[in-house]
Formats: sequence, C-alpha cells, structure tokens
Amino acid sequence: MSRTWRTLAGIAVVGGALLYLFAAGIGDNLVYFLTPSELLAKGPDAYDIPFRLSGQVEPGSVRWDAATLDLRFRLRDNSTSLEVESTGTPPRMFHDGIHVVVEGSMASTGQFQARTLMVKHSNEYKPAPGEGHPEARFPALQGRGGSS
Repeated sequence: MSRTWRTLAGIAVVGGALLYLFAAGIGDNLVYFLTPSELLAKGPDAYDIPFRLSGQVEPGSVRWDAATLDLRFRLRDNSTSLEVESTGTPPRMFHDGIHVVVEGSMASTGQFQARTLMVKHSNEYKPAPGEGHPEARFPALQGRGGSS
C-alpha cells in the first residue's frame, strides 16, 4: 500500500471517529427551547424530557417561601400560562412581569419543575423610575417580608 493511501485511510478513520463522537455526544446534550404553549401542545410526550421555556412571569403569581427556598410562579407567553416550581434562591432581578428562561422538565402533574432560572434583561442598566431604594421593591425575596 502506498504512503498516500495509508495517509488517506488514517484521515478517514480519524474523521469518522470524530464524526461519531460528535453525533453521539450532541444528542445527549440537546435541550430544546419552547414557549409554554408549545410545551403544553406536546401533551404527555413532553413529560420528564429536559426543555428550556421562555416567557413572562405572570403578575401576581409569584409565591416565595424563604424558609424552604420554594419558588412558584406562572410563566406566560401570548396565549397560555404554565405553573413553574423552582427550588433555590431566585436571581435578585426576579420579579412579577419580567421575562425569564427556565430549564427543567414537565412533571406528569402538569407543573414544570425548573432546575435553572435565568432572568432575561438588556445589557443596558436603567434604574427603576421614581423608585427610591431597590431593596424596598423586594422585601419578600430578601426574607424581610415573609412569603408573598
């Protein structure tokens, strides 16, 4: 076998191995990005599969228990809302009406179990209009106001 054929065969083997590793590894790490309407449309086929949901926190739906670090709220898109449960301290910017991305899975109870909660915000800082101290806006999340 000539040197050229051995080189080409070696490149083909290495390329095939890299392609296989890429294809096999990417399937296990895919997390699909959906809205609440799209997730609910999947029905039972969406149970226990990791997803990322994007939407707006429905005003008045936030329930935070600082003692157990249990956060529950409704995530809304244009037409549908979905109950989300998260454990852990929410980001400091989390509040009613803000856009968030949650990563987790849908439980058979119809509730989305979030492992990660990310606040969507612009890259431009603007203080709240007419508000004095930001701490006054979030007493429940800071443990001073009990649960809301």
